[in-house]
Amino acid sequence: MAEVSNKQVILRDYVMNGLPKESDFELRSSKIRLSVAQGSKTFVVKNLYLSCDPYMRIRMRNSIGSYFTPFTPGSPITGFGVAKVIDSGHPNYKKGDVVWGMTGWEEYSLITEPETLFKIEHTDVPLSYYTGILGMPGLTAYAGFYEVGSPKEGEYVFVSAASGAVGQLIGQFAKLKNCYVVGSAGSKEKVDLLKDKFGFDDAFNYKEEHDLDKALKRCLPDGIDIYFENVGGKMLDAVLLNMRLHGRIPVCGMISQYNLEEQEGAHNLLCLITKRVRMEGFVVFDYYPMYPKYRDMVLPLIREGKITFVEDIAEGLQNAPAALIGLFSGRNIGKQLVLVARE
Repeated sequence: MAEVSNKQVILRDYVMNGLPKESDFELRSSKIRLSVAQGSKTFVVKNLYLSCDPYMRIRMRNSIGSYFTPFTPGSPITGFGVAKVIDSGHPNYKKGDVVWGMTGWEEYSLITEPETLFKIEHTDVPLSYYTGILGMPGLTAYAGFYEVGSPKEGEYVFVSAASGAVGQLIGQFAKLKNCYVVGSAGSKEKVDLLKDKFGFDDAFNYKEEHDLDKALKRCLPDGIDIYFENVGGKMLDAVLLNMRLHGRIPVCGMISQYNLEEQEGAHNLLCLITKRVRMEGFVVFDYYPMYPKYRDMVLPLIREGKITFVEDIAEGLQNAPAALIGLFSGRNIGKQLVLVARE
């Protein structure tokens, strides 16, 4: 098969501090052969959807000791996506299969590490869901809430960045467990979404609150049993003051810190001792073996309308850098993803 043009999103150079800019990326075209050599275990995919996720900001730094390898300047960036197999030498993947997992920010990708992908077997739901509720963010929410958070019926749950890909699911999982759920977000529109669409019991706009401790005491006067941590910084400090005895804090991310030259310290860590709080960081890859269990749990909930998922879709690979950068100013409403191509 002849070579074809392959549009790609390239990181020009590392972005160590501050908000990334569109000029930090470049749209470039290369050539790719849409067939694999005989005897090869690799396969070629056509990328359909790409996922914009906060952890990608960490990969823009030349950081040592990160749980994710940094991007390589001058090369296409990589991330989670949904793709269709064009040609394959791998026994487990054939032409026409649809997969989700690690792929390139480009029109076509050569997959050399198939262990980073899951075959999509259920196509009666939107394929885009495999960048969100049925993909990495969904498994993150499931593992963080159920495995790390260990929820009990009727507990008090607080979620920061609550309207994002993970946060919106945490709130709905908590309601399924009959918990009282409060979320924070960065606009009135997002606060309304939390209460009207996702069923949160209460929510507040953190940008309008001069005292986060007072806001939490207003919304959760009896304190917090589980805080699902997406933000860090001042929000974490305020939450620590409001944790209940034997509370749990699953630490998923700290998006408020990703663009800072010097990260903010936490001042109220003594509360972990006095209130016997367990604060535990986790990485979704450790829970990959649980994916089939999670998928089988959540698919019926989606089909029966018992859980909902909001997406913010940018169209075209040329708009991918702006969509990714928008995460860090809260421009997206719901899960941010990029439509690269329709099947």
